[in-house]
Amino acid sequence: MSFPWSYSVLGLVPGLILTVFVAAVVLYTSLVLWEFCLRHPEVRDVCDIGQMLFWNKKWAWWATAVMFILNNTFIQGLHVLVGAKYLNTMTESDHVSCRTVSYSIVVAILCWICSLPRTFSMLSKLGTASAVFTFISVLLATIFAGIQAHPAGYDPRPSYTTPAGAAAVGGNPIVTAFPVAGTTFVSGLNAFLNISYTFIGQITLPSFIAEMRDPREFPKALWACTIAEIIVFSVVGAVVYAYVGNQYMTAPAFGSLDPVYKKVAFSFMIPTLIFLGVLYASVSARFVFFRIFQNSRHKNEHTVTGWGTWALILLATWIVAFIIAEVIPFFSDLLSLMSSLFDSFFGFVFWGVAYFRMRKADGGLALLKQGNVVGYIMAALNVAIIVIGFFFLTAGTYASVQAIVDEFRSGAVGGVFSCASNGL
Repeated sequence: MSFPWSYSVLGLVPGLILTVFVAAVVLYTSLVLWEFCLRHPEVRDVCDIGQMLFWNKKWAWWATAVMFILNNTFIQGLHVLVGAKYLNTMTESDHVSCRTVSYSIVVAILCWICSLPRTFSMLSKLGTASAVFTFISVLLATIFAGIQAHPAGYDPRPSYTTPAGAAAVGGNPIVTAFPVAGTTFVSGLNAFLNISYTFIGQITLPSFIAEMRDPREFPKALWACTIAEIIVFSVVGAVVYAYVGNQYMTAPAFGSLDPVYKKVAFSFMIPTLIFLGVLYASVSARFVFFRIFQNSRHKNEHTVTGWGTWALILLATWIVAFIIAEVIPFFSDLLSLMSSLFDSFFGFVFWGVAYFRMRKADGGLALLKQGNVVGYIMAALNVAIIVIGFFFLTAGTYASVQAIVDEFRSGAVGGVFSCASNGL
């Protein structure tokens, strides 16, 4: 539901082009990752890959592990933030002391409790249900955007002054094919990072490939998933944007719907708000837990020490997630920051480097010296992928941080750990 906002910033044509571009790059890098995993069946997770890519040094494993844990914890923080948004949206008229902080604590505690089971068997079933509910939620939001008389916040006046004294644009929704005049580098790059974040998920693929009966079948699932993503993300983003326009767009786009429609569509996201945060917390906790008790009976037996350690690891991740949600209380900016900090490596740099490592093993770099045209093209493509990754890390991080600073300066929230409602 961040795609409509991204299209409102980038314009519909660049937004759709960038959607397909990011999907294509992620598809290609995922195939590179798959080839690397087939060559190295001993790989268990992205940390093992990180160590192998960077000269088989232990520091590379630890650096990747830190980014892996931080990435997962930031995602948990995003779910704490959106969970608080949901509760604020549903109870806006009720008196609650220190609303957003209180709701964030409630969401964090609920997610901590739900993440206590140590097996993946139940999580797999919950994941299927979560995907179904998410699809219903997004489908309803798209339909409601089309059938509602006007977007939320609609004002028939072409221009007016808000009660706070700010100039505002009203009238019928304005939909533009290209960015409007005055669109800044920071806002445009943030919108692009929002699109990228939704597609980039290579960090989880090594674990999935390792669990497949026949890893050679992976490309079929990858192609099906990519095609479905392009269709769903593009259609939802374009349709909602077409009916909401630039003036009334929110992130996530549920806030652009009439109150009843907003609450109905948003409510179907509850399973996902809880499940995805729980999934990433469980992945992080398993990663740490299995290394603490690698050769111990606490790893597989029900012991007080084992369960106590498991619960404390999870609690620590949810406390950090709560802090992240309160320090960066902006949905789109938090997405952008995660994309720039972590997707730069896990979405681009790692797989460009993996390509060259495999070609070196094949003798492909020697072929380049002999003037192989296809080799030059593929080398240039993967150099470009690495450069894009470092662009995300540098310019992307700058744009994300600057956008957060601008949000605070504009008074969008009262500050960190704000009691004010962050409802849609």
